[in-house]
Amino acid sequence: MTDIILLDGSIGQELVKRSGDRATPLWSTRVMIDHPDLVGEVHGDYFRRGATVATTNTYAVHRSRLMRVGMEDQMPALIDTALTQAERARAETGGRIAGALGPLLASYRPDLNPDPADAADKFAELVAMMDSRVDLFLIETVSSVQEAEGALRGTTGCGKPVWLALSVQDDDGNLLRSGEPLTDVAPLVEEFSPDAVLINCSRPEAIPAALEILPDMNRPYGAYANGFTYISDGFLEDAPTVDALEQRHDLGPSAYADQVMRWVDQGATIVGGCCEIGPDHIEELANRLRAVGYNIV
Repeated sequence: MTDIILLDGSIGQELVKRSGDRATPLWSTRVMIDHPDLVGEVHGDYFRRGATVATTNTYAVHRSRLMRVGMEDQMPALIDTALTQAERARAETGGRIAGALGPLLASYRPDLNPDPADAADKFAELVAMMDSRVDLFLIETVSSVQEAEGALRGTTGCGKPVWLALSVQDDDGNLLRSGEPLTDVAPLVEEFSPDAVLINCSRPEAIPAALEILPDMNRPYGAYANGFTYISDGFLEDAPTVDALEQRHDLGPSAYADQVMRWVDQGATIVGGCCEIGPDHIEELANRLRAVGYNIV
């Protein structure tokens, strides 16, 4: 049977939940300051449940975000903490580490239009800080063609595999959150040659339509969805907190695995979970994949 790469699930949202602290605009970055060992515990939990990739808690570690709270000088230390905790978990179980590169300014905000040249410099700085300690880079929640260009430029020549994860509209998987057709990313995929193209942080119901498009980009492909009811207006404001988003209650481990197995039937070879998809979901998915003969790598 086909080899399947099984990603972990939610990192940031899981950390905020487990910490029990009040949500802040720093999101899971705050957890690394107050409860650093919790990060390693979450990674370890996912590995033990069947995931083969740990996604570093660096999604929101950007100078632009840290500057808002006067913590820009702490960026290297925060990245080191995130990497150290992922390495700690991997030492106990094995697996790979994916260096997470989230949006520079905010999630689901293609209207902010980061300049690709400036974005490339900022991503390149992050890549240089993580390159020697990760197995691959995972560019996450890309909501527009322009965002994709900046991130792909910033990872060019890093010497590690680069996976590009795009976020599509919740009611139409043919469109990026910017409203641009998903097919418009194809020229960038051709130019920068990422090693995989994925769909992430979108409703699972939107993903099948997107997976009809990705095979034409001639890269390994897959998806990992979120478990939000919808992206609220409150979360699209400046410096939002995650309590502006609501978890679905109809997407337990079995229901989520049902969705993912359909993606695998569509040819997805890299799957996992995003926000609100936790260790129980990943364990159920690992069990399902093994039960029908897939080899999790």
